[in-house]
Amino acid sequence: MSKGTPSMGKRQKYTHIACRRCGKISFHARHKVCSACGFGRSRKIRSYRWTEKKPKVPTH
Repeated sequence: MSKGTPSMGKRQKYTHIACRRCGKISFHARHKVCSACGFGRSRKIRSYRWTEKKPKVPTH
């Protein structure tokens, strides 16, 4: 088996499928965890402060 462009055509399986909780194509089919909302890992919705837009603070 070679690496590079010829081996890219062999990738046919889905890594992520639709999540039952958030609906995004972020549920890892093998790990059974959603990377968007955290379904399968936690009951709480996955959220971080760095995903929110911060207000612009004047610097002068």
